[in-house]
Amino acid sequence: MQDTPANQVDQQANALQRMLQPNSIAIVGASSDLNKVSGRPLKYLLEKGYKGAIYPINPKAKDIAGVAAVPDIASLPDGVDLAVVVLPAEQIEATVIELAKKKVPVAVVFASGFGEMGAEGKTMEASLQQAAQKAGIRILGPNCLGLFNAFNRAIATFSQYADGEVNAGPVGFISQSGAFGTAICALSRARQMGFGFFVNTGNEVDISVMELMQEMLALPALKVCSGYLEGLNNGHALAAVAEQAMQLDKPIVLTKVGRFGAGARAAASHTGSLAGEDRVFDGLVQQKGIVRARNEEHMLDIVEVLLHCERPTGKNLAIITQSGGAGVLLADRAEEVGLNVPALGETTRKAIAQVIPGFGATGNPVDVTAQFVAQPSILTESTIIALNDSDIDVGVVWLQLMHGFTDKLLEVFAEIKSRAKKPFVVVWVSASEKAIAGLRERGIVVFRNGDAAVDALAAVAQYAQARRRWQADFHSSQKQANVGRQQRPTGVEQGKPVPTVQALALLKAFNIHSAQAELVTSAEAAVEAAKRVAPSGSVALKIESMDVLHKTDVGGVALNLSSDDAVRQAFLDITQRVTKAKPEARQDGILVQAMSSGRVEFILGLKHDPVFGMVIMMGLGGVWIEVLKDVVFCQCPVTPAEAADALGRLKGAALLEAFRGQPAVNKEALIQTIVSLSQLGKACEDWLSELDLNPILLSDKGLVAVDVAMVA
Repeated sequence: MQDTPANQVDQQANALQRMLQPNSIAIVGASSDLNKVSGRPLKYLLEKGYKGAIYPINPKAKDIAGVAAVPDIASLPDGVDLAVVVLPAEQIEATVIELAKKKVPVAVVFASGFGEMGAEGKTMEASLQQAAQKAGIRILGPNCLGLFNAFNRAIATFSQYADGEVNAGPVGFISQSGAFGTAICALSRARQMGFGFFVNTGNEVDISVMELMQEMLALPALKVCSGYLEGLNNGHALAAVAEQAMQLDKPIVLTKVGRFGAGARAAASHTGSLAGEDRVFDGLVQQKGIVRARNEEHMLDIVEVLLHCERPTGKNLAIITQSGGAGVLLADRAEEVGLNVPALGETTRKAIAQVIPGFGATGNPVDVTAQFVAQPSILTESTIIALNDSDIDVGVVWLQLMHGFTDKLLEVFAEIKSRAKKPFVVVWVSASEKAIAGLRERGIVVFRNGDAAVDALAAVAQYAQARRRWQADFHSSQKQANVGRQQRPTGVEQGKPVPTVQALALLKAFNIHSAQAELVTSAEAAVEAAKRVAPSGSVALKIESMDVLHKTDVGGVALNLSSDDAVRQAFLDITQRVTKAKPEARQDGILVQAMSSGRVEFILGLKHDPVFGMVIMMGLGGVWIEVLKDVVFCQCPVTPAEAADALGRLKGAALLEAFRGQPAVNKEALIQTIVSLSQLGKACEDWLSELDLNPILLSDKGLVAVDVAMVA
């Protein structure tokens, strides 16, 4: 009797749990020489004090390092939790089949020589994948360094990282790169930050980063999960993991390479051409509350602040320094990365003035001067006062050198930490190792330069904001509508444009406001249609042809037509221009559309992405989309809060606000349109390839979409 899909899912989850927290480990191909790659897993298990059962499999040895050896896989007891396979590539497939017969749920495969080696290796990898699935055993790797659980000392790796101390801590880390992943582990150790779990997924023939992230998030011992990605093939899994992380309030910090490597795909729409994998990835992680780090140091900076600081309730930063110049640099960087540096309130400034020398500065930044060396309470009290300001959410204290005053300053910062009601970090330039270690022992995050500190605080503030947004959505009555699937319009082939009239009807069904329009096939019909769609205004005429996607390129558009004669002539002119520019194009008629106005041109689009599913793009439209490419992406559907946050990430977001006597656009109408279009995208996910609404004209009264391009 075959397992049901639900049972298979349960078994797979159980397999991962046993892999991460094994009570027994078999080492297939264990060497008697513990310095060899094949001997290191046993060496590390013994050195680090693993308490579970160990079964080194070696047909030539009775025991290895005092552990009884097993001659072959068949001699294993049934149900060993984890097998570490230290054999060459050509032996792997047969080995995992034998392990499955002994009811081993997971095999860690170190061997290289698979998909990373080209066509022949890819064939071997596919065969291994099929064999493992058929046998019912999970595979970590191949071409991986394995894993460790620092809590129960299950060090199932050959990485020389384990030659040092493997400290347990509340951070889980998963890496698609082995060497780079262990380098990050080494950096974390140097910071006295323990990684409780580390897993290298290698070629990911089976077990993926997202599966492991899901399991790690569920572990009570972990507070933060982090990862290094080189690629992603399941955006829906990423979104699901992000939702789980939000529910548990366990931040995820990811470093993903290839920010600029994925070129734009050839596509029929602006949305399609701009939807490079990394641009969509970046939008999704911001939408879902995952923190993206630029590199390994930035990732560890963020993780350290998340571990030791309370979440800031906003983005307002207080800067306390012993140097006016350093304060300006910190303030500049803060504004550059999205933090605010507000002026302190009058009451706060007066209180600080009572503490610091008269030649100091009481604004923000606060300059306490070097006088605090002689009178440490200056630094203590001014920092506490600044952090207590009602407009401040988080603080940074900057100082340099001070080697002769390390012990006293450690006492000062410990007192600040005990009294402060808001989070803060320290920047100590050219600090001694004693100072850095002392602060970290006291749970105080310390940086060697200001940019690193400000960047980390900005990232943590971003996570805190996303968490608040998620909580508001979770408790809001404005939850995402459960929209049923929408069938493809009749008569439309996959990969072909959807006729404008049908596209407009679909927009109307989702309450997306577009300019009134009619399709006509004669000049006189165009005149009559103009009277209906714009009885007291002007109209636009546009060619309707499934063979013409970009109408202006073939002279297929005429604007601001306000008389019968102008409409008649435009109909004839458009027909002739299109015939001349593209004689093979079938002309289905002319669309007569009411002219509309607005202060800002905007674009909204949909794109079916092979990794992330249906995504929505938003940005400045009209000609600006070609020049600025100022757009953000989100996965469909989006909530009103997510839409508002995405709009705030546009570089041109200020254009939506009031300026130079012009009123702000109606952002509520824009947000609701974004939500509605994202619901349309989700409903049409089975068949819709691309859609552009460009431009959408925005005003203080509302908005109207004046052009739609839709491809099935």
